[in-house]
Amino acid sequence: MRDLGVGFRYLLAGQRWMTRHGRQYGFGLLPGLITLVLYAAALVALALWGEDAVTWATPFADHWSSPWQGLFRGFLTAVLFALGLLLAVLTFTAVTLLVGQPFYENLSERVDADVSPDGTAPRSELPLWRELWISARDSLRVLVRAALWGVLLFALGLLPFVGQTVVPVLGFFVTGFFLTEELAAVALQRRGVELRARLALLRSRKTLVWGFGTPLGLAFLVPFVAVFLMPGAVAGATLLARDLLGEEHAEDAEDRADSRDSGGPAAVAGCE
Repeated sequence: MRDLGVGFRYLLAGQRWMTRHGRQYGFGLLPGLITLVLYAAALVALALWGEDAVTWATPFADHWSSPWQGLFRGFLTAVLFALGLLLAVLTFTAVTLLVGQPFYENLSERVDADVSPDGTAPRSELPLWRELWISARDSLRVLVRAALWGVLLFALGLLPFVGQTVVPVLGFFVTGFFLTEELAAVALQRRGVELRARLALLRSRKTLVWGFGTPLGLAFLVPFVAVFLMPGAVAGATLLARDLLGEEHAEDAEDRADSRDSGGPAAVAGCE
């Protein structure tokens, strides 16, 4: 369970990094604002016409007596909107990252260089169009996986009691996992880590991933919060990616150097 706390600390560390580098922050808000407007329009349309869609999809309930028809269709309309909201949270990050690819790539490099012991950051040798294509392709693959989970959770949501208690909790953990994948992909793709390998890395440290992504997913449910947290979330995900790959941070190198100078455990280990 320690990894849950570590993941959450990376989320906070990313936001703190952005407060120390405010010059980058304003540019980072633009992709999120554009995406937010598009998603808000889609959710408003779902709220306005969701009931009509449910009525069209359930003609078998046309002759049900009151109040069962209204309760049944009202429940399905609520579940449909909840599913749309879940998919919006799952895909918001992917679309925002795609819209703001050049900025977030540069931001992730700056974080890497800032925390790296030698002050350097891994760089992709691919042209921008190729990076955009890979990012869009991988995001679509992740979206398909997330959609399958969404359909499963939708079906489980129809179960009495379980659908109102266990399923929402599972939904937040699923959201947290896929959110983290999308955000960490900025740093991992730059290192040449393919989607399959990225997913394997995340699954190997699921509690770390949940500690980072689940609170972020909950925060993203609050209107406009996602826009303001996105730049810091990318910064925090870069730190998390370094942890997943076992890369050293500058402060870790300093601690080891101090330990060697003082004859501490690291120095002893080096002499064995």
